[in-house]
Amino acid sequence: MSAVTTGVVPGQSRERGDTRARAGDGEAAPLGPRARLLPALAAVYRAQLSRARVARIPLLFVATFQSVGIMILMRGVVDGGDAARAVVSGSSVLVVAFVALNLLAQYFGQLRAGGGLDHYATLPVPPAAVVLGAAGAYASFTVPGTAVTAVVGSVLFKLPLGHLWVLAAVIPLAGAALSGLGAALGLLAPRQELATLAGQLGMSAALLLGVLPASHMPAPVALARDLLPSTYGVEALARSFDAHPDWLLVAADLGVCAAVGVASLAAATWAFRRAAVR
Repeated sequence: MSAVTTGVVPGQSRERGDTRARAGDGEAAPLGPRARLLPALAAVYRAQLSRARVARIPLLFVATFQSVGIMILMRGVVDGGDAARAVVSGSSVLVVAFVALNLLAQYFGQLRAGGGLDHYATLPVPPAAVVLGAAGAYASFTVPGTAVTAVVGSVLFKLPLGHLWVLAAVIPLAGAALSGLGAALGLLAPRQELATLAGQLGMSAALLLGVLPASHMPAPVALARDLLPSTYGVEALARSFDAHPDWLLVAADLGVCAAVGVASLAAATWAFRRAAVR
């Protein structure tokens, strides 16, 4: 006497029998589906945030102390006006550049040199989740330092504090642009030392081209300043110190930051795929 299970057709029974036979022959079972982008991104972000919390807080203190020290030094030669706004906004965004560009370039350079990319390559997560998660974690550490620098600079140079809420847009957008650039530099550098050098040079460019007033720069240097992603975050923050800010120009500067951030993070994702398969 035989019984047929309800809902199972003969073709399905043969297919399942073939699957069991192949499994019995020693063939590997099929892998599960890859994780979706947003859950994988959240997992990588939490892991990176937990890892960097202890190691990066002292460096964040150094970045904040460095920016505040620059403003104190510039206070002796800058009284107010456009120059004061440039010094405060440039020093504030410099904290973002120190962490998101410099430290992230060093991290991915070290990860590539030490074979850490092999670990991520074996995980069922999209490369974009790894890059975005690490970039977001590093950029998150810039929030307190950037806010403290902006407030201290505003008090030091007697600038209005009423529009510092613009930092809520400047930090993530400038952080995205600089994080993508830092990750790409670290992943594309053939050696760890070159990744560290590239990160240091990028931070130095953000310092020299962001803190100094644009009106005092020669034309070739001003052109290089326009090519630096952090410049537009600096300009957006500097415009917010005006008595009546031109919000259309502020939005335009932030829009450039957003566009550069998308492009740089896409380039970093491509660089991650390229480095992971080598």
